[in-house]
Amino acid sequence: MTLRGKTAIVGVAENRPTRYTEGATTLGMLADVAMRAIADAGLEPAEVDGLLTASFAEAPFMAPATVVEYMGLDVHYSGVVDLGGATGAGMVARAAAAIAAGLCETVVCTTAARRERRTTGGQRGSASSGFAGRRVDRTPESEFETPFGAIGANYGYAMIANRYRHEYGVTPGQLAKIAVAQRYNACHNPDALFFGQPISVEDVLASPMIVDPLHLLEIVMPAAGAAAVVVTSARKAKRLKQRPAYLLGAGEHTTHRGITYAPSLTNTAIKAAADAAFAMAGVRRKDIDLASLYDCYTITVLLTLEDAGFAKKGQGGAFVDGHNLQFDGDFPLNPHGGQLSFGQAGIAGGMSHVTEAARQVMGRAQGRQVRKCETAFVNGNGGIMSEQVSLILGRDR
Repeated sequence: MTLRGKTAIVGVAENRPTRYTEGATTLGMLADVAMRAIADAGLEPAEVDGLLTASFAEAPFMAPATVVEYMGLDVHYSGVVDLGGATGAGMVARAAAAIAAGLCETVVCTTAARRERRTTGGQRGSASSGFAGRRVDRTPESEFETPFGAIGANYGYAMIANRYRHEYGVTPGQLAKIAVAQRYNACHNPDALFFGQPISVEDVLASPMIVDPLHLLEIVMPAAGAAAVVVTSARKAKRLKQRPAYLLGAGEHTTHRGITYAPSLTNTAIKAAADAAFAMAGVRRKDIDLASLYDCYTITVLLTLEDAGFAKKGQGGAFVDGHNLQFDGDFPLNPHGGQLSFGQAGIAGGMSHVTEAARQVMGRAQGRQVRKCETAFVNGNGGIMSEQVSLILGRDR
């Protein structure tokens, strides 16, 4: 079954990322941003018959039903999508598949993450992310890696960066250029966390080394936020007020969880996901006007450029040197600033790549609109290059 042109994103809503949320609940944020996306599409809540959400601590069980009840919806299709940073893109693909299968017609996909300041005891006041509540972790990662200091994502992406440097070579300056271009874009987006704070390659390389070879300004800063999109049938999209962003292609591939079990550190699941999306869409890489790539680290962007087929393997550094990645450049990359400079609001951070691509295709990205943006490539990345979802959005079916 092909999904090409059968559905479209017709509504978008997003909170401005912030360092902390004072008194907000994840449930409230999920519902609020979903209602705003529905309104943005020109729809009434009663017209929504599907809902997808990420898991969240306030509802460790029956999360979709909790959100549906809170919003007062009545849906025929619902579910939790748990793909880490690929969740937002995964939601759009699943919503499109459900609509194409006739299970529903209009799905709201909602994500949120809150963060509270630490208490005097050094702990956060309550659950701070969009993930499920505390449970006993019996994964191999928790038993054989975490006890030896392999905690969080920094070390895994540093391993990837070091292996890439060993196999192919990339200069610190080439990686730094990715962060600089993202910041330039963020300085044209008033909603970005780092709006009005430009940086240079020298700034990136002078920032503290967190895990060799990754500098502070090559790593996302956690934030709070929320984002949602509405996906509906192409038939219904034609009747709505917003210009649709049609889903032309989708692909997905998952290979591992812990970095220890990755088949390769430099050849990722992105290739299979992107190849599937391009094959379904029937477009070529050179037809893409905008790349909206998950960017938790600069090395993530470099690998995605290669494995998605925009640069040959091992030539990512040369690609960065040879192109202008600013929104007004010859290869627009993450015009909203990416998570490196817009902000990584947990699962909603990954959704920001979907919302930005949709806005660009719709022609609604004021102040940073890419000229003649008719086709956009989106990639979501979960875990440590573990779960990959690629989408292609287009102005025309």
